[in-house]
Amino acid sequence: MKLQSIETFVVGNPPPRHGGRYFIFVKLQTACGITGLGEIYGATFGAHLMAEMAKDTFARYFAGNDPHHIEKMWRMTYGGGFTQRPDVTVAGIFSGLEMACWDIIGKAADKPVYELMGGKVSDRLRSYTYLYPAEGDVYPDPTRPNVYNDPDMAAEAALQVVEQGFTAVKFDPAGPYTIFDGHQPRMEDLDRCELFCKRIREAVGTRADLLIGTHGQFTVSGAKRLARRLEKYDPLWFEEPVPPENPADMAQVASFTSIPVATGERLCTKHEFARVLEAGAASILQMNLGRVGGLLEAKKIASMAETRSVQIAPHLYCGPIVAAANIQIATCSPNFLILESIGKFDGPWGSFLKTQIRWEDGYAIPPSAPGLGIELNEDVVRAHPYTDDALHLDMSHQHVTP
Repeated sequence: MKLQSIETFVVGNPPPRHGGRYFIFVKLQTACGITGLGEIYGATFGAHLMAEMAKDTFARYFAGNDPHHIEKMWRMTYGGGFTQRPDVTVAGIFSGLEMACWDIIGKAADKPVYELMGGKVSDRLRSYTYLYPAEGDVYPDPTRPNVYNDPDMAAEAALQVVEQGFTAVKFDPAGPYTIFDGHQPRMEDLDRCELFCKRIREAVGTRADLLIGTHGQFTVSGAKRLARRLEKYDPLWFEEPVPPENPADMAQVASFTSIPVATGERLCTKHEFARVLEAGAASILQMNLGRVGGLLEAKKIASMAETRSVQIAPHLYCGPIVAAANIQIATCSPNFLILESIGKFDGPWGSFLKTQIRWEDGYAIPPSAPGLGIELNEDVVRAHPYTDDALHLDMSHQHVTP
């Protein structure tokens, strides 16, 4: 079996744009006609440039190789150009291509990927959702009340999703994240974050866990001040309390608070996650399968985490192919905690698949179909090309002062 061709799709995510502005899908095909799907979570360069990089990487390191030879192709890509260091762009591109290889491998074996990576551990996977605006775009006017800045609206949204079956909700009321993070929170930031937790806890009681994030906004001392305010509401985690580049800083926060620290959406490869584990910086790892370096790399990270009593909670702020890969790795990992979903994996976001990801009463149900267990609706994909040049996410360029 040999890899023969690649096709890329840069897809515009229609309103309300849950999961990002665009998705980068890849389709690989073998000489014997088996196709596999993957998705690249690339946020540093333009989406169309990332797609061209994927084609270049495929031509250099994948074409003509057996898709089973993941370790060899990983080494060739990771060491290409004399790099051999964690690179979020290289890892993102490799993730999408490797994901497609596993889809091919599973189809050839007539088995779901999770059965080829240790077998099913969980029959269902607890999931959570971010609190999105009830109507309109995911990027609302920040000068008007919305679920991102109004605690009462957030509490109402939390209650609505709990009524749908979710047992955990995530929110980030700390304010806009900037290129100057970490900064010291202002008193209004501290007050707003505490009020969000208070109102949401009052609304949902003990029916749901609270997952609070800051997108790495604060200094160590600032994160400690906020953690002290929030402990009384017993959140399940404090996500990225400080920027992710220095695990030793994050470890100071983790050792200060009783709230479990979670991190990992911006990290790639086992090497970066190893530093988190060595520092004791987090007890929950949030690898994103479209960025971390592939399914096999994620399985290695999950196994490393298991040796430190650390759990995994796969991160999702991208499209449905990454969601499918997250489900595969969660299903075969004994230290799985909870899975991020985009709502109930439905709506416009889910329209890119021919068959919806199965979600029931707060849980994602692992598929029994071979490979990643999904099929792309190419008619819908081709009908939504991404024609803009904006990046997947933007950070504010304003300097925040307390």
